[in-house]
Amino acid sequence: MPKAPDVRLNDGRSMPRLGLGVYKVPQAETVDVVRTAVDAGYRSIDTATLYRNEAEVGRAVRECGVPRAELFVTTKLWNDSHGHDAALAAFDESMARLALDYVDLYLIHWPVPSVDRYVETWRALLRLQDEGRARSIGVSNFTEAHLTRLFDETGEVPAVNQVELHPQLGQPELRAFHAEHGIVTEAWAPLARGSLLEHPVITGIADRYGRTPAQVVLRWHVQHDTVAIPKSVNPERIRANIAVFDFALDVGDMAAIDALDSSSRTGNHPDDVGP
Repeated sequence: MPKAPDVRLNDGRSMPRLGLGVYKVPQAETVDVVRTAVDAGYRSIDTATLYRNEAEVGRAVRECGVPRAELFVTTKLWNDSHGHDAALAAFDESMARLALDYVDLYLIHWPVPSVDRYVETWRALLRLQDEGRARSIGVSNFTEAHLTRLFDETGEVPAVNQVELHPQLGQPELRAFHAEHGIVTEAWAPLARGSLLEHPVITGIADRYGRTPAQVVLRWHVQHDTVAIPKSVNPERIRANIAVFDFALDVGDMAAIDALDSSSRTGNHPDDVGP
């Protein structure tokens, strides 16, 4: 059974390089999907208040038969709960739904610059980390400008920035900025919501390696030191997506996939997302 190796965070903790995302996984399917993933070797599960399946993720974590200490659970603060006290209250609500003693990673889901309270919200996350209820803390969808403001006003650097990232949106400048500041880059929509899986460059490489197109793209993430959280409810694909640590793409193939970058998003730009 394959397992993802860990990446070291700037707070001294570690997280798996590949996990399961549960965005848009229906509540009725979430427990079985998470159990399937854990049985397949996944140890990282990524949910959020927005996803409305925190309770089911928590149940699966409690009932899967793997010790809690071996699992890495992420959830996120939604945009309507920015501000110090609102963020603390929202975290309590997430924990009640999860029914866990702590989360391994808590993220600000979007910076929501139109509200301009993400620095205050970040201070609330720092408090949660000090209390041990969120073992690691980070952000999601933050640009270099948002991150720089956090550094300047709090002196504290997030452990993770989870952003849209895939071969059509490689974000090399942001990844370089993260590396300079010791921030782990985590990719949501790592497969570009499936839009890349029939691209002839990807399918051609997949055929030569005897791998699925998704495995090729996920291996591209691994070799760029990006944490990826592919989502699937299909047991076969769940198992296949984690089986990417026993081969490597050569330099030419990495360059060919890099060349697909067209700065094309499947979601919104962070500056355009409101409460």
